[in-house]
Amino acid sequence: MLRIDIITLFPEMLAGFLDQSMMKRAQTLEAVAFRFINPRDVTTDVHHTTDDRPFGGGPGMVMKPEPLFAAVESVKTPESRVIYLSPQGRAFNQRAAERLTREPHLIFLCGHYEGVDERVIEALVDEEISIGDYVLTNGVLAAGVIIDATVRLLPGVLGGAGAAEQDSFSSGLLDHPHYTRPETFRGRSVPPVLLSGNHAAIAAWRKEQALERTRARRPDLL
Repeated sequence: MLRIDIITLFPEMLAGFLDQSMMKRAQTLEAVAFRFINPRDVTTDVHHTTDDRPFGGGPGMVMKPEPLFAAVESVKTPESRVIYLSPQGRAFNQRAAERLTREPHLIFLCGHYEGVDERVIEALVDEEISIGDYVLTNGVLAAGVIIDATVRLLPGVLGGAGAAEQDSFSSGLLDHPHYTRPETFRGRSVPPVLLSGNHAAIAAWRKEQALERTRARRPDLL
């Protein structure tokens, strides 16, 4: 079982999502277990302070080291991998999701405001990951994206073996087009090859379509 701890000031932003669809199925199958740790719950001052003004001046607030150290250390073990969600991190992709499925315990550290005190990153974080060249209000949404992309790859979550192998990027190409009933809808028909029952021809058509789609939309992948 993959254990995932999410350290965030806003667990409610993610809790509902993790209780739906494939994330709920993964928990039912005991493929994954989620837990939230709110840094406010491990503060020691009467106001439960988790942020302060940055040294040197400037706009915004920075998350303080004391509650983040306490939160991470309350769940970290020698087998844990601590991931900080940051626009300065390594770009996330399908290969990264596949790599994370091989970890026994992931801890996602979600920043807020202007980020976290650098000493937290230096002492506790194993890896910084970015989901794109833009800035979010906090890291919990990025954590949700990475968790979804990773957990759906765990054995059994999507159903039969190899269910994720046709996904875009899994083979290095974008996915081929998909069709379902009815055969004709508003003058648009399903390609005849998909109705032929010829599995070799269908496989060849799908590969050709994936190549054409990748060449047109993401030539950088070729």
